[in-house]
Amino acid sequence: MAYQAEYIWLDGTEPTPLLRSKTKILHDEVSEPPIWGFDGSSTNQATGDKSDCVLRPVFHCHDPIRGGRNMLVMCEVLLASNMRPHATNTRAKAARIEKKYAHDDMWFGLEQEYTMLRLDGTPLGFPEGGGLPAPQGPYYCGVGSGRIMGRDIVEEHTQACIDAGLSISGTNPEVMPGQWEFQIGPLGPTAVGDQMHVARWLLHRIAEDYDVVISLAAKPEKGDWNGAGCHTNFSTVAMREGYDAIIDACEAIGANYMELVKNYGDGIEERLTGKHETAPWNKFSYGVSDRGSSIRIPWQVEKDGKGYAEDRRPNANMDPYVVAAMITETVCSAADAKADKTTKKAPAKKVAAKKK
Repeated sequence: MAYQAEYIWLDGTEPTPLLRSKTKILHDEVSEPPIWGFDGSSTNQATGDKSDCVLRPVFHCHDPIRGGRNMLVMCEVLLASNMRPHATNTRAKAARIEKKYAHDDMWFGLEQEYTMLRLDGTPLGFPEGGGLPAPQGPYYCGVGSGRIMGRDIVEEHTQACIDAGLSISGTNPEVMPGQWEFQIGPLGPTAVGDQMHVARWLLHRIAEDYDVVISLAAKPEKGDWNGAGCHTNFSTVAMREGYDAIIDACEAIGANYMELVKNYGDGIEERLTGKHETAPWNKFSYGVSDRGSSIRIPWQVEKDGKGYAEDRRPNANMDPYVVAAMITETVCSAADAKADKTTKKAPAKKVAAKKK
């Protein structure tokens, strides 16, 4: 019996890659989705004379839209010439870093904000034909007509993620009209990217049926409106066991904050202005319960003396593979260096002489 597998991948569009997908028909005798190919010259990933690129499945789940045996297949892109990772394949590096620091058992929880737009580019909730809605205030986690827009899409997307078996952990309306958020995790550095991209694909696909555009732009509406981020919660096993490791992680990121922030998505300077619950893009800070800091330590974490931290700087359009890889390497390499230094400084144990 035949069934459908929707192969999903990231293209080479700059500065923000787009999700692409196409359908492969599989049969009963196929137990796992096989490698496949596509025309890279049409996705900014190859030239016309050497156009073939390879799709290698890395994650698959139930397709909640088509139902039945149908599946969604997240893929990484390889070069057809040697089967090595394509230059646009950011997952491959994340996988290497995850393996290198497997002993730290890094977890991520991503808070994906997004904005629903009409086909003319105006956010849902903004007056048609121009003008502005009431100022921000009643929209965040609100309820009721005039305050909430697009809930039908959110409900359908949430259930689709659940039915697909994704690790979706919550949803809520955000601060600007037409803006929402869903959360994926906790998962490891590559798994969180795999599932986030499938969840994003489902959101775009479901919104098609409503003639709504899903925008991941960092600042979809200029002026006195919140931007859209992808706040990144992270923890190592040491952070989940003690508070000192959380402070060490914040300090490690602070020592290299500009290198990270420039890889946190397009439009970072538009969004990280120091206003609208953000820290300035070119300064670093961390604090307990402080949504105006670069990294927030939740109040419950301080109270418990263990847990996680939230990097509030990544944009909604960030690449989760890139962000997870950079945070993992920054935090874990600093932790390993500190452990090595402590070991070298430890005094040698004296062995008592045995009496004859």
